Amino acid sequence: MKIFIDTADINEIREANDYGLIDGVTTNPSLIMKANKDGKNFKDIVSEILKTVNGPVSLEVVSEDSREMIDQAVKLHNLGNNAVIKVPMTLEGLKAMKTLKQKDIPVNTTLIFNPVQALLAAKNGAKFVSPFVGRLDDIGEDGMSIINQIKTIYANYDIKTEVLVASVRNPVHVLRAALMGADAITIPYDVIKKLALHPKTDEGLAKFMGDWKKVSPDGTLPL
Repeated sequence: MKIFIDTADINEIREANDYGLIDGVTTNPSLIMKANKDGKNFKDIVSEILKTVNGPVSLEVVSEDSREMIDQAVKLHNLGNNAVIKVPMTLEGLKAMKTLKQKDIPVNTTLIFNPVQALLAAKNGAKFVSPFVGRLDDIGEDGMSIINQIKTIYANYDIKTEVLVASVRNPVHVLRAALMGADAITIPYDVIKKLALHPKTDEGLAKFMGDWKKVSPDGTLPL
């Protein structure tokens, strides 16, 4: 399962990249606004992310009109070969996806909330679909259940579009996505850090270090 980081903060991206875990990045207008602490303009923020990460970087159009979406998508994709364009799952979005497919511009269809939307996006050539599982949880649904449904539909027809689990809130979402065979998942920085942690790991390490100091008071390895 590919792991993307869901942020526009370049420091978070660099640190997560140092862990060796990051296969790509997803952003959206809200994340760009949050990351713009130093007064950088949009193009500078995006260009730095594209240069830092070797994998796909999802950048979102900000329009409800298909023609504007297409124009923005072309400009965003020109910023870097690894740019993937996030297009909303709307009728106008579908129009834009059709044209972007013809232009060989990869699309990540965003704001997916049911399996049929994912099917429509795949038929229009989306490289990724992003089901928002956490937001479904917020309204009392089991967001992760649609991942299984989408995977089943795609398997029925040998669809190559990748299922990218989005709106991830906790490590359980990550576990369930992996068990369901999701192609990718995009995870906020704070959740990424939690994935490697366990109290028993900390407890075991503290014991090992305490015992080692009895052998080597200064804590060094005598080699």
